[in-house]
Amino acid sequence: QLQLVESGGGLVQPGGSLRLSCAASGFTLDYYAIGWFRQAPGKEREGVSCISSSGGSTKYAESVKGRFTSSRDNAKNTVYLQMNSLKPEDTGVYYCAAVIDHHTYSLNSNMYDYWGQGTQVTVSS
Repeated sequence: QLQLVESGGGLVQPGGSLRLSCAASGFTLDYYAIGWFRQAPGKEREGVSCISSSGGSTKYAESVKGRFTSSRDNAKNTVYLQMNSLKPEDTGVYYCAAVIDHHTYSLNSNMYDYWGQGTQVTVSS
C-alpha cells in the first residue's frame, strides 16, 4: 500500500524553525517529485514547495522563498522541509504529496497523486 507520512510539526514561536519529514512506504520515492502544501483554517490549500526526484530542481511559493528549503534523502525514502524564520501566517496543516517526475514542477495540488495525512504547524507566541 502506497503511503506518505508527515512528521515534525508542532508549536513554535515566531522566528523559530521546524523541520518536517515526509516518509514513504510501499513504494520508492526515487522517481517521484514531492510537493509540500499547507492549509490554514478557512483557507484553500496552498502550494509551498516542490522538489524533483533527484533533488536537483526546486520551486517555492513567493511567501516562503528564502525561509523554507526542501531536500531529500532517497536512500532513506524521505523528503524534508526545513522551515526557518517562521511567521504566524505559516500556521496550518502541512501535507506532502507525490507525483511521477515528468520534469514539470508544480505547486498545483491537482497535479499530485498521493498524499499524506498532514502534520499541524502552529506559529504563535
